[in-house]
Amino acid sequence: MTPTPLSPARFDRLDALRAVAIVWMAIFHFCFDLNHLGLWEPRQAFTRDPFWTLQRTAIVSLFVFCAGLGQAVAFDARQSWPRFWRRWVQVAGCAVLVSAGSALMFPNTWIHFGVLHGMAVMLVLARLAAPLGAWLWPLGALALALPRFVQHASLDGPGLNWLGLVTRKPPTEDYVPVLPWLGVMLWGLAAGQWLLRHRRDLLAGPLAAPLQPLALLGRWSLSFYMLHQPVLLGALLGGRGLGLW
Repeated sequence: MTPTPLSPARFDRLDALRAVAIVWMAIFHFCFDLNHLGLWEPRQAFTRDPFWTLQRTAIVSLFVFCAGLGQAVAFDARQSWPRFWRRWVQVAGCAVLVSAGSALMFPNTWIHFGVLHGMAVMLVLARLAAPLGAWLWPLGALALALPRFVQHASLDGPGLNWLGLVTRKPPTEDYVPVLPWLGVMLWGLAAGQWLLRHRRDLLAGPLAAPLQPLALLGRWSLSFYMLHQPVLLGALLGGRGLGLW
């Protein structure tokens, strides 16, 4: 008899970890918005200083790693492809909205392949790769290393720069190509599978009561991601309009 596909159970610890990533992201974006609107001039340049650029790398890494952990949970629960595609359509649809919104705000540097675009592609690849088990570790390492050794100017154009094998970063407000970030997701997937097999309690164990709000926020991470910037910018622009700053 074929096992009945199950709906993945909620893992509060994973949801809370995902919430840490999105709260950190919101704080980072708030600082960016203050700088962009001329309300704050940090001593470090957002696009050049390691204090900011390394934070951005850490935030995206944590977010993508958590997505890999989530795919491990879904694969362990035998999540069906139709259920996977329903969630995927939400991510891909939000990516289109991000592109449209950024084109209005940053017409010269609009987001054509940001974190949600990358997630949409990588989630499909991770789902297909999930049965590889321990082979996910070297495959992830290859994905992380490949952009450092394989680059070509012919891949710099908008039709192919989403692969990540570029000689220069495209002019855009957010750029999360498949490579090397697929490696982070595959390592998250591999780590999740190992934990579910050997230390399931680390993922499925109870979460302390004071951290429960984080778990709740983590369950709505996509909604939070889509709403936080309009809310932040609206509040800052509204305050400026009222003469508060």
